[in-house]
Amino acid sequence: MQSIAPLWLWLVFVAFVLAALFVDFVVLKKQGSHEVGVKEALNWSLIWVALSFVFNGLFWWAVQRETGSTALANEKSLEFLTGYLIEKSLAVDNIFVFLLIFTYFAVPAAYQKRVLMIGIIGAIVLRTVMILVGGWLLSQFHWILYLFGAFLILTGVKMWWAAGKESSLDDNPALKLLRRLLPVSRDFDGEKFWTVENGRRIATPLLMVVALVGLTDVIFAVDSIPAIFAITQDPFIVLTSNVFAILGLRAMFFLLQAAASRFHLLNYGLAVILVFIGTKMMLIDLYKIPVAVSLAVVLGILAVTMVWSARTASPSRSGKRVS
Repeated sequence: MQSIAPLWLWLVFVAFVLAALFVDFVVLKKQGSHEVGVKEALNWSLIWVALSFVFNGLFWWAVQRETGSTALANEKSLEFLTGYLIEKSLAVDNIFVFLLIFTYFAVPAAYQKRVLMIGIIGAIVLRTVMILVGGWLLSQFHWILYLFGAFLILTGVKMWWAAGKESSLDDNPALKLLRRLLPVSRDFDGEKFWTVENGRRIATPLLMVVALVGLTDVIFAVDSIPAIFAITQDPFIVLTSNVFAILGLRAMFFLLQAAASRFHLLNYGLAVILVFIGTKMMLIDLYKIPVAVSLAVVLGILAVTMVWSARTASPSRSGKRVS
């Protein structure tokens, strides 16, 4: 797998991610268990977005410096931006499922932050492995692009069909399997994953929540990673745009938690985006849709969907709390 990014930029990226996770854990430990408010979530969301743009600027400078081509630097930084936006958009669907999981298990708001932090670390490790494997497969078997494209189109159609329908975890096979494998206590024991009940060490509901969050990210990674390969096959751009989108996931969760009802039609927009990206991938050998066009389409679909959601939201819906 060939990447346009120089080795030193890979090292800068790894150092940045480790530093970001360290700071996040230090802040988490200092604050302790507490409910994250909208203001705090908004501030952190803006910080993560700003850092992503700063990194993209550094990436543009590195490419321009290494190649001497401003046009190539513009193209590659635009690929990062488009991939970042796609991953950020698809992460919204993750968040709605996380909300469902937290609501089903009645997870106290003070404990949700830690669960999401653990989920983010797991997602970074998992997606890194999947991206590297996926990049290698694409370099060896070009026809997999068509398989990815068809899969994204089918996923988009399925998402459109399921949008607006009530979701439930009662019949979730993963949850049923976890309950068969692990005895679980009826109540939470603070932020502990294990507790002692009747002299026996058993799992708490919080461990079940963490496991389901992890399984959910596995499922959504199968959708989102092929989507960004339709924009670029450079492993550095695929990985960095994915990771930067994930790093802001926790803050975005608490931000959307308060406003989820206002974007009740967003899944329709995400479905259209998946179909568009899948079609782009299927046509890649016949006609390569420019990255700028892809970015404009994704932004346009998101804008239309959000405006449409705001205009059609009923007073009862907009005032409803998710958890």
